[in-house]
Amino acid sequence: MSVQKADGMTYAPKGPVRPVCRPGEFRFAAIGLDHGHIYAQCNGLLEAGGQLVWVYDPDPAKVARFCQTYPGVKPARCEAEVLEDPSVQLVASAPVPCQRGPLGLRVMDHGKDYFTDKPPFTTFEQLEAARAKVAQTGRIFAVYYAERLHVEAAVYAEQLIRQGAIGQVLQVIGLGPHRLNAPNRPAWFWDPQQYGGILVDIGSHQIEQFLHYTGAKAARVLHSKVANYRNPEHPDFQDFGDATLVADTGATFYFRVDWFTPAGLGAWGDGRTFILGTEGYIELRKYLDIARDAAGDHVYLVDAQGEHHFAVHGQVGFPYFGRLIRDCLDRTETAMPQQHTFLAIELALQAQAQAIRVA
Repeated sequence: MSVQKADGMTYAPKGPVRPVCRPGEFRFAAIGLDHGHIYAQCNGLLEAGGQLVWVYDPDPAKVARFCQTYPGVKPARCEAEVLEDPSVQLVASAPVPCQRGPLGLRVMDHGKDYFTDKPPFTTFEQLEAARAKVAQTGRIFAVYYAERLHVEAAVYAEQLIRQGAIGQVLQVIGLGPHRLNAPNRPAWFWDPQQYGGILVDIGSHQIEQFLHYTGAKAARVLHSKVANYRNPEHPDFQDFGDATLVADTGATFYFRVDWFTPAGLGAWGDGRTFILGTEGYIELRKYLDIARDAAGDHVYLVDAQGEHHFAVHGQVGFPYFGRLIRDCLDRTETAMPQQHTFLAIELALQAQAQAIRVA
């Protein structure tokens, strides 16, 4: 699968190869190929030194395409063939969103760590089941919150914040527009019972960034809205959503997600993040700088010394994947705390549950 930016469903970034383990030391598999993010997840793990050994999906055509992209991976005859291989340490997955949580339980029951696409759950019951299973098994339930983990501008912003470049973070604003590409979407995409609703699906990305940049350990949803403005043929679908949150640090957050990327934009979405601090502010232009630069990963910083622009595409890499591999091997928690992983989706589920439906 080529790296392209027109369609978010097939957007699979590639980064530098920076192995964190010996060849063959970390073996992983892929189960569930319904969303193209599985390619990005596997790219990240392979670049960090992982070995991809199995793939399973009930659709042979999806498996064939996957094997063309990753020669040498072995197609499994069934899910159990993967789960019962004791040499597999982690399963990466991107099935239909409502299937991700239950699959994770089966993976952890077989003594393996789990790395799923976002959203990991579509119900509170799935979230609580996963929390209980993590406590019972001691396994890792990791989530691919790509809009921070697989964006070099977002990684660089974290470094600036940790260095104190803008002081204490007071507010974050997140904009997550997406291109609809309606003719190419599967049936489950239009069903909120299967994808979770817009604030769960693509809103969870945004909430995770807010928690991370502010260092929050808790937050609450103040207000949220959803709407279906332009897709009457799918009456239950939501093409717009927004929400406001406040963290235990006192920082506030507003985010908007939508499916209204115009045809003329050179990427699937003009993702932006604005981070206000006591000593300055940061703006991220993640996937392009409109009408100026088709390359992504632009970081703008204004502080007491002046105005700064950092073009960091190809300069920073994606450290999350190496950290996740080391966490699996060393039984540590350096990539993303489990509490944080679950809190992001819990808040997204809360925002979705209490959202006002705008006519």
